[in-house]
Amino acid sequence: MKDIKIAIIGLGYVGLPLARLFATKYPVIGYDINAGRIEELRKGHDSTLEVEDDILQSVLKDGPKMETGLFCSNQINDIADCNYYIVTVPTPVDSTNRPILTPLYKASETISKVLKKGDTVIYESTVYPGVTEDECIPVLEKETGLVYNQDFFAGYSPERINPGDKEHTVEKILKVTSGSTPEVGKKVDALYASVITAGTHLAPTIKVAEAAKVIENSQRDINIAFVNELAKIFNLMGIDTHDVLEAAGTKWNFLPFKPGLVGGHCIGVDPYYLAQKAQEFGYHPEIILAGRRMNDTMGKYVSSEVIKLMVQRDIKIKGSNILVLGITFKENCPDVRNTKAVDVISNLKSYGTDVTIYDPWASVKEVAHEYKMEVIKDVPTKKFDAIVLTVAHKEFLELDLKNLLKPEGILYDVKGILTNHVDGRL
Repeated sequence: MKDIKIAIIGLGYVGLPLARLFATKYPVIGYDINAGRIEELRKGHDSTLEVEDDILQSVLKDGPKMETGLFCSNQINDIADCNYYIVTVPTPVDSTNRPILTPLYKASETISKVLKKGDTVIYESTVYPGVTEDECIPVLEKETGLVYNQDFFAGYSPERINPGDKEHTVEKILKVTSGSTPEVGKKVDALYASVITAGTHLAPTIKVAEAAKVIENSQRDINIAFVNELAKIFNLMGIDTHDVLEAAGTKWNFLPFKPGLVGGHCIGVDPYYLAQKAQEFGYHPEIILAGRRMNDTMGKYVSSEVIKLMVQRDIKIKGSNILVLGITFKENCPDVRNTKAVDVISNLKSYGTDVTIYDPWASVKEVAHEYKMEVIKDVPTKKFDAIVLTVAHKEFLELDLKNLLKPEGILYDVKGILTNHVDGRL
């Protein structure tokens, strides 16, 4: 494993933790087009909170020449002498849920400006089977004139980062690896195995590794959709869904999924990548898309249930004050990408209510930019007609919610984490 120099393309929730880990053993250049992001990282701070500042600062270097460590840059010349390029850019969907591969194309174009004979390009971004070799590799060949699997090689090792999870960090999650040839596969696997303490699994082909990743989140999406449907059914019957799941969970092989809002950069997106590819082959994936439809409607369902409870209490809807607790896509994490809490908020506003959003984790600027919504960072002092807990941030468990509610007010717990004074929950 000598003479390895790694470039990580994209320093977000996935790229930075990976760059930090590799930097403990290799010289690593972290590349990102966002100059503001590079500036904050060079100062030793990660606003995504995925890498603690002291850990980040322990590997940071002030230049690209080093034996080990991490240098962050937005200058292409700084990655010119690397021989492994790892792409960790996002792969979102558009308004019609079709995959957007533009970030992958742009990252491939960037790498093509410095790609040399003998280099290996590894993609980690979640994609449908075939994207690496059918979409990305042609960009590299066209821009460089180099021949795939002769002059340069490729690999695919899907990211499995769980944002906000301080227990299952990147080195503690078993890594699936693959290569464009059997020999390259072994090299890619050895590279990751040198830093991943949980071990690696070498898939036989790149397409197998791509497919393995995309079904991981599709499977989870379908399971959550099932319990979301159960929640709707049991709500009509007047049965507490969480009590049912607790009882059913006493069986050893019952899968412990809970109802809720399904957003984020993976579970709420990846099934569409698989569905898109299936449709290109002439197959309409009924279960996958049914699960997506169910989960995509949960924001509207929650808001309508809140409004129904308010009507039952004779609370005037128009002009009422509602406090929404949390706008990130998951608990104890600042990530607001594809958060379904905004669906709850938008639908509540459509009834003419005044909504206050309190989230101590979310970035005020990012929420304003992405969703045109205002977030407060301090606990409000006035009383509300309704409180809707959409995200299970630890800070919310310490709030005196009863003191924030008017006497006839409604408390709706989407996450099922509250034990007292709850009027409704999924």
